[in-house]
Amino acid sequence: MNRRDWLKSGAAALAAASVIENAQAQAAAGPGREYYLLRRYKLPAGPLGGVANKYFSGALLPALGRMGIGPVGVFSLTYGDNTPQTFVLMPSTDIKALAMLDLNLAADATFMKDGAAFWGPAAISPSFERVESQLSVAFEGYPKLTAPPKEPRIVQLRTYESPTYAAHVRKVEMFHKGEFRIFTESGSKGVFYSDNLIGPRMPSLTYMLCHKDLTAMDANWKAFNAHPDWVKLSHDPRYASEPTVSHVDNLVLTPTAFSQI
Repeated sequence: MNRRDWLKSGAAALAAASVIENAQAQAAAGPGREYYLLRRYKLPAGPLGGVANKYFSGALLPALGRMGIGPVGVFSLTYGDNTPQTFVLMPSTDIKALAMLDLNLAADATFMKDGAAFWGPAAISPSFERVESQLSVAFEGYPKLTAPPKEPRIVQLRTYESPTYAAHVRKVEMFHKGEFRIFTESGSKGVFYSDNLIGPRMPSLTYMLCHKDLTAMDANWKAFNAHPDWVKLSHDPRYASEPTVSHVDNLVLTPTAFSQI
């Protein structure tokens, strides 16, 4: 091969690689696929909890609605250490809107007025101890959040950490190989399933299930673990040869009265 032909073939290869990369990027994002900003507010004990609820219901949710972000879930930690805590789940197909959220809120005069008590108290008496944020993208096979019916309910917020990136990919694959359906057939209502892009303890995925109550939650999990398709999937050598998950973070949350999820 002469130099001219080599250059032509090299250019063609680069062009093909570029096309493939662009196609892969578009497939990864997916049309209409949602992003989720999940925030955990560690709140001080005492009367400031009332200030927080007024902020979430009277300032934050209306501001998010004006930005086209929603439905928004606001949940209290039911069981676990470090209570009180409030979790806010914000879905959007616009990742920039989520990434720029605080800057956009600060530019919203109505929000700044309505949320002043929580947003800007004296530094010696802050309205929260710390805020942690996590950004994720919906699984390709479950591209949009499904809000459960507004009836008595609890939700599970579950995060699976994987020991390696390869193990993480296999665990995500398991959801697409049947876990969505098996959860539904076992009585659990899937709210969202997502791949974490930014946050602590990576690589990881996060999903949410809805149950009527704790008794139903236990029954749904027993049905899931006994489901013949789960038994078959979990014993597949591709997933059973070595652990795909190294740690599970399982939180039981209660939706607030004003939660949209």
